[in-house]
Amino acid sequence: MLSSSLAKLLPRARSGGTPDPTIDADHSRRCPLRAAICFLTGANPSTRTISVANLSTPRVLPGEVSRKFEHVRARIIMVDCGNVNLRVQKPAAAEALPEEAEASTEGGKASVTRYSVPTTVYNSGIKQTRKGFLPALHEVQFQASLPTGLTNARRPATLEDRRNGGSRGGYQNRKRRFREDDDYDHRPQRRRYEEPVYVRLRKELLGLAESPLKRTEDEVSSIAKTVVDSYDDEELRNTFLELALQLVVEQPLKIPFLAAIVLAANPQKSQVAHDVLARSGIVMQEHLDVGSWREVKLVLRFLGCLQGLFEEDGVFLVLEELFSRAVDLQTASSEDGLGLELVKIILLTIPYVMASSATECEERALALLDKTDIIASTPHALEALVDPYPGNGEQKSHEPQSVISLLQKQLQTEAAQEWPLSCIPRPWKVSQQENGRPDTELLTTKHSLPPIAVPSPVSPGARPRLPEIYFSVYADQDIETVPTVEDVASSLLRDSIVDTINILDYNRNATAKFLIDVDCYFSSDTFVKRATPFDKLRDVAGANGEHQAGQQRSTWKPEDVAVDAVFSQLFQLPMPEHKLVYYHAVLTEACKIAPAAIAPSLGRAIRYLYKNVDSMDLELEYRFMDWFSHHLSNFGFTWKWTEWIDDVGLPILHPKKAFMVGALEKEIRLSFAQRIRGTLPEPYQPLIPEAKEKDTPDFKYSAEQIPYSHQGLEILRLLRTKAPETELQTQLTSIEEAASSLGVTDPLVPSTDAYVTAICFIGSKSLSHLLSCVERCKERLLAIGPQSERGRRQIVTSVMGYWKDQPGIGVNIIDKLLNYTILTPMSVIEWALVDHPDRGRTLAHAHLYEMVASTIFKVTNRVRQITLTRNQSGLPAPQVALLDGTLARERAEQAKLFATLEDALVGIAAASLDGLAPGGDMAEPEAVLSHAWATRWLRVFRRKLAVEDVWMAEMLSGIGDADGGRNGTVDGPALAAPRPDEVV
Repeated sequence: MLSSSLAKLLPRARSGGTPDPTIDADHSRRCPLRAAICFLTGANPSTRTISVANLSTPRVLPGEVSRKFEHVRARIIMVDCGNVNLRVQKPAAAEALPEEAEASTEGGKASVTRYSVPTTVYNSGIKQTRKGFLPALHEVQFQASLPTGLTNARRPATLEDRRNGGSRGGYQNRKRRFREDDDYDHRPQRRRYEEPVYVRLRKELLGLAESPLKRTEDEVSSIAKTVVDSYDDEELRNTFLELALQLVVEQPLKIPFLAAIVLAANPQKSQVAHDVLARSGIVMQEHLDVGSWREVKLVLRFLGCLQGLFEEDGVFLVLEELFSRAVDLQTASSEDGLGLELVKIILLTIPYVMASSATECEERALALLDKTDIIASTPHALEALVDPYPGNGEQKSHEPQSVISLLQKQLQTEAAQEWPLSCIPRPWKVSQQENGRPDTELLTTKHSLPPIAVPSPVSPGARPRLPEIYFSVYADQDIETVPTVEDVASSLLRDSIVDTINILDYNRNATAKFLIDVDCYFSSDTFVKRATPFDKLRDVAGANGEHQAGQQRSTWKPEDVAVDAVFSQLFQLPMPEHKLVYYHAVLTEACKIAPAAIAPSLGRAIRYLYKNVDSMDLELEYRFMDWFSHHLSNFGFTWKWTEWIDDVGLPILHPKKAFMVGALEKEIRLSFAQRIRGTLPEPYQPLIPEAKEKDTPDFKYSAEQIPYSHQGLEILRLLRTKAPETELQTQLTSIEEAASSLGVTDPLVPSTDAYVTAICFIGSKSLSHLLSCVERCKERLLAIGPQSERGRRQIVTSVMGYWKDQPGIGVNIIDKLLNYTILTPMSVIEWALVDHPDRGRTLAHAHLYEMVASTIFKVTNRVRQITLTRNQSGLPAPQVALLDGTLARERAEQAKLFATLEDALVGIAAASLDGLAPGGDMAEPEAVLSHAWATRWLRVFRRKLAVEDVWMAEMLSGIGDADGGRNGTVDGPALAAPRPDEVV
């Protein structure tokens, strides 16, 4: 680009000539570019234009270039003097420009050097780019200096200048005559800014190991050198210490590389390692005191990677203390979950210690593994309740495998093979080998382990700890795209990725980016190339025969490992750490960032889950249904439905048919029926009847043959016109009197039906219309329940009857009526499982499970809120007594609700078997399926009750945390009044 200092060029004659007497120094300063072109072309500087004819050796130029060159205008530019590069057109004859020429004017001189350059021509400060229009160009470099006495100061504009349109001050009131004038940038150049060292260090740390185009070892060496060279800078020192420990607990995938920076800096400046270890001890002690066990695990992993820096036993001292606390907890209760968590932390730290630069740790690791085997190998009493594939009475195809027992076996296998741990990156080894220094040379300075005290008893933290079952959606493939459960990499990869997902819940985009780049954070030979098609993996697997044992090429796909980790959280029992929609969003963002890699992996995961949906836990089946429909809504509702056409003819009670119907209903709730119908093949069309396409269902009392139709229409009119209550009561009384004359047992039921159906019809436009109408009618609706329990349940019947073709809307309305306390949880459970069991046929309806599950959640969540409020310190004694009474009452209601649910489901299971008996009205396949549905429901709600009992036991014992840890839903005052528009 043309240098701004070109303006300081002085006028020069051609080589060997004399300065033109008509050009003075002041004119040279005002028209520097013009003087430069005159020097090159031999043109008379006093002329207004410089024509092609002025060239020493004329040549024919393209028309457009010639025209622009013939109308070069002089400019008045004031900039600093300096070296400039001017590129001009090459003349036809090589001799037109000498190899080196020199001319002098009043105190100034210039040298001309010629060489070829690409395709840019500058004419009078105007850049013209025409790629390839000339065979070659020349660059002329001027080294100019001002004559003595000349300065850069702008001379004052004279009156004559202003009259003549000069640009020295004043307003130049003339139109630009040439279009190329617009191309000149009049903005002043920004002063060059150099970032402070600590800012550059921060950027490098944040981007550590994130780019597959950079060698991580080079990044580690560069950061270590920067830290060592500038460690005396307090700003840099504080930035490094704070950010390094922050990355340890927020981006676990980078822990080995952060440890490598400390290892690389230690021999040159041991104070770096000393300060990092001291800060690590402080951070870990803080997390130990509050029971933040994930953060304890991550800091301990960081220290494990630095095991080579420690004197004597190092990290093993902390691991031994953790194990003694685990033994104490397990001795007190065999169902304790925190003890299992402590053992899991120990087992996940050992591999990083063994992969570190430390030596002679094998004996200590084996001794610790022998101790943990006692706890890790003992099955937990609640493992059966969290099994994702219980089999539903059939022969189980998936044996549940506890994560902790798997990890114990995997580490024992690694110990037998002398700890290869091939997936863990070792950037410190590569840097040592490249520097030509042995391992021990970088570790000459040893440090002591910072003081860390494991409290006794330990704090359990916020979330209840239940046994975790290993879950994978790529378990039965012909080619291994994820590590098998026998390989320790399956646990190490899963743990790091899951921690990253759960820590970064505030930024799903960053989480998805980490998942896409997961292969950057492990050894280079751990994965195949990204987005490698599944079919191409057969070629990789076939090539394994050409390698020796132990050196076979991996067929693990990084996108499969990442997707598998997300699904392991989405399908975690009894509950994941965050709301389910977060994991939906992570998968969606990952698919948008890398569709070619993620979409095929998701397709194989969906097929695996659908194939096993009949043996899957019922709660997981509905999670799968929710995610499937939500994910399709983000990508145009497109799916290869033709793969499942054979299952369309299955009975409605079959789990696969129920999944299809439920998924389509949820898609309709996310869009509209006509659009969803257009995405389905012909065999699926009957699953979406025409009635689902109606935005507003018909008002049933519009038909004269319906009983009480006249009164129903009148009630609708009165509600629309907001008539007085007396007029409305007249119509309701008329219905009750007519019902009594017909022998109806509870006349309040038909009047309630007409009243609620009219409200639903008015509120069918939108949810806000409905809530507005309910607000106006709330007093009358609240009065129905105390008068008649059947009347209260009739409210549910009327709502679900009106929205029978779109039951999802009905479920949402029931949820709002629960918030208003118009309905009670018991009335909803009785309506769903006692009044309308239909021998278990209704249990296959997705909306029924959604209604019951959300109702149970409201009850258990309220009990938790009251418990948390009661456990707050500093409450006065009267308030504590009041909360104790409220808590006892709510817990009794909760127990009664679960008992009713249990009795109802047991009764449905028995009724299905009665229908199978001789003389029964159910065919054998239907009875078997109905009984299976009742069994699956029972298992889900028994697990929910067990989880609540475990949580309550922790809270009432006084060792629980003040945070409910319930998917982020418990964060307000316990006795806050429910909002009508609350969305759970």
